[in-house]
Amino acid sequence: MFSLRGRLVLGHVGAVLVIVGCAALAGWWQLSRSLHGQLDGALLALAEAEAGILVATHGTPVRVHDTPSGNVPSLTRLDRLIQIVDLQGRVLARSSNLANGTLPLQTALQARLAAGETVFDTLPHAGEEPLRMVSLPTVIDGRTLAVQVAGSLDDVDHTLQAAGLLFAAMAAALVLAVSGAGLLLTRGLLRAIDGLVSRARLIGDASLHERLPHQGADDEIGKLVDTLNAMLSRLESAFMVQRRFTADASHELRTPLSRLRMEIEVTLRRPRSEEYYAEALRSCLEEVLRLSGLVDQLLTLARIDAGTQEGGADTLPVAMMAQAVVGRLQPAAQERAMRIRLDIMGSAGGAGVHPALALVLTNLLDNAIKFSPPGSEVEVTVYKAGDDVMLVVDDQGPGIAPEDLPHIFDRFYRGAQARAATPGMGLGLALSRSIVHALGGSLGVDASAARGARFAARTRAVYPLQ
Repeated sequence: MFSLRGRLVLGHVGAVLVIVGCAALAGWWQLSRSLHGQLDGALLALAEAEAGILVATHGTPVRVHDTPSGNVPSLTRLDRLIQIVDLQGRVLARSSNLANGTLPLQTALQARLAAGETVFDTLPHAGEEPLRMVSLPTVIDGRTLAVQVAGSLDDVDHTLQAAGLLFAAMAAALVLAVSGAGLLLTRGLLRAIDGLVSRARLIGDASLHERLPHQGADDEIGKLVDTLNAMLSRLESAFMVQRRFTADASHELRTPLSRLRMEIEVTLRRPRSEEYYAEALRSCLEEVLRLSGLVDQLLTLARIDAGTQEGGADTLPVAMMAQAVVGRLQPAAQERAMRIRLDIMGSAGGAGVHPALALVLTNLLDNAIKFSPPGSEVEVTVYKAGDDVMLVVDDQGPGIAPEDLPHIFDRFYRGAQARAATPGMGLGLALSRSIVHALGGSLGVDASAARGARFAARTRAVYPLQ
């Protein structure tokens, strides 16, 4: 198989050959038509002149006027062959250069002449040279005669042969010139691509910050460089997120494991009372539960990132799902003397949603309870937005700091207020957004209110709203 360079060169040369060949053939064909048209015009003019003289001298013997005779004008014949025949094929007169020869008069030609048609014929084997002949019917004294004038095609053929050689030479020169220019352009193009390939091979996972050089031209190469650089930017961002995620996950896993190890080592240093062992086990259980929750969330995120999170065809009414989540978190709110108000507007409760949205609402509502002051109210609103369902959670907490707002959906990110106020791992909002996006929806936050924050999840209804 040919390389890209070879295919480009062959394709370019082939295109040039086709274009130049077609142009040369068209020029040769146009020249051929022009030469044959000129010859036909000359033969017809001579035949019409001879016919005119015959009509003017009717009543006298029929003759070809190639020599002077009295006051009758002479016609210069050169290499033109002339004969006058009747429609029965009898030769009445011929030019002196025909000697004893005759021009052909076939039966089919006689019929066309009898119908008054002027006929042109090519006679390739009539003599030593190919001939072109015109047969012109003329009526004299009620009798139809035919004036036949033939001329050699030898000059025309020689002219066409010379023109063909000239066209071939010009086509060859043009092909060489255009192919040379094309080769130079192709070489420059491929040299630029080779440079990009060499530079791209040097970029690895440790040098994703580097970019391919841009030549400044807004052509196909420039667009390719822009596309590759944009891809490198996305890869760099993805690698940075992955590295940060790995580091944060390692940190979050190391902290409870260190606590477990310390708790167990301290407990095993000397004999303890039964109550001490029970308290130590309860402490270890808390860390295990924290580890278990962290691992579950990490696995869920990994499945979503890999696109293997099961979508499932089962749905449940959004009203039933919201009521179950609110009921499950009601004790946590009551411990802080808070109230959760659930408002399902209109017919939105009949919409079917994916069960995974329960985890999204749980995370949003749990955050609202953690960050809202005691005695406040958290409001959960469910309503329709076209064919979608909106889940909105409003709290009366301190809100979100402007510097934290762009990062609150990043994995393991916790703002200064969050780290100071409540324990956590910083995965809840990231996991919630990933779930909503995987279901074709969106999750956003509105922190413009004077107090509190509003999180709104938009998701598609699995079956038409009622």
